[in-house]
Amino acid sequence: MRELLRTAENDRARTPQVFRRVTVAALAAALLAAAATPALATTDGKAAAGYDRPELQKAIQAFVDAGFLGVQMRVNDERGEWVGSVGRRKLGASAKPPTNGRFRLGSSTKPFIATVVLQLVARGKIGLDAPVADYLPAFELDRRITVRMLLQHTSGLYAYTGEFRPDGSVEPGIPAAGREWVDNRFKTYQPEELVRFALSRPARFEPGTSWSYSNTNYTLAQLLIEKVTGHSIAEEMKRRILGPLKLRATVIPGTTDLRGPHAHGYYRYQDAGQWKVVDVTRQNPSMLAGAGDMISTTKDLHTFFSALNTGKLLPARLLAEMRKPHPDSAGLFGSYGLGVYVQDLGPGCGTVLNHNGSATAGYATAMLSTLDGRTTLTASITYGDTAPDLAVFPKALDNLLRAVFCGGQAGSADEADPAQ
Repeated sequence: MRELLRTAENDRARTPQVFRRVTVAALAAALLAAAATPALATTDGKAAAGYDRPELQKAIQAFVDAGFLGVQMRVNDERGEWVGSVGRRKLGASAKPPTNGRFRLGSSTKPFIATVVLQLVARGKIGLDAPVADYLPAFELDRRITVRMLLQHTSGLYAYTGEFRPDGSVEPGIPAAGREWVDNRFKTYQPEELVRFALSRPARFEPGTSWSYSNTNYTLAQLLIEKVTGHSIAEEMKRRILGPLKLRATVIPGTTDLRGPHAHGYYRYQDAGQWKVVDVTRQNPSMLAGAGDMISTTKDLHTFFSALNTGKLLPARLLAEMRKPHPDSAGLFGSYGLGVYVQDLGPGCGTVLNHNGSATAGYATAMLSTLDGRTTLTASITYGDTAPDLAVFPKALDNLLRAVFCGGQAGSADEADPAQ
């Protein structure tokens, strides 16, 4: 359901982006879509490394004041590195989230997958505009669907977690929300199973004729990597990205556990007319194979996204391809390239690349970088047992992004109005 909400927002908002309103709404959609939320907490107001940035500490405290359980954030820019956390590590405890704890990435997994595919393109193992059916014949895919279409969400393939009908109602897919998801959150899905479910449903449109965000594309991209290399996605990810960049805390888990220091995430849902809250720190992420199943830290995400955007992982021509947005994809997050959104933040702020994540219940991820990779923001926000204050949240997001990417320019309530 969280991915469905994001798809709907992009479908409904195909207009150029204005930072003061749209950027705030974009991250708001990503973070609020998980339907679980938190309680207030305290912070010691100290930066955990490098130097004091009271405006950043104040900015993340606003998220806890708005109703989230906890936040850990890392900012790297010309002033150095700043890390901090606020809120609580878990319900019933007073300790703050670890400043470099592990968390579930959700859709921030997609840039990792896209990067591996493009590395294989660079080596001539995959053709970017070749039919996916040439590599994965067993699925009998429409031969018009190319590798590029998977990475850019233009294949038209049904999203296996469900789709919105033209009248706005939901056509259910594999259970991804509510009690049904809670009861099945430890179930193991095979990637082939997810793809075949999607292929059993009608495509949304003819390949290449429109744009629609679908996890099915990235599960197929994982299978493509495995087929071409003959290795598991975990092996290829380690060999091509995690090993060279020394991302020791980043994993494709293959397990329900979140190991090492971490904050807990909670999921709030209705059951028989009653609100219930469950700790979903342990869950099986196999339902999001290739699309949202990775685990990482703010430090590793910074290292990865900075390396990607400074040209350390891809040749210049393919990095340029990655940053070419599809004209039909303009929406709340910017416009979609190949595994990343390209977003204009407005005068004095510039353009950022991002791929936030909210598909994993209990956790939301923010991952943003300037085009040169020199300024990055990576963060994890955890949900607790109460609903966030929607009146406060947009302004909190606006102030955070301004503090990092716009030199701390102050926003206004009108500029942060998510209804605009």
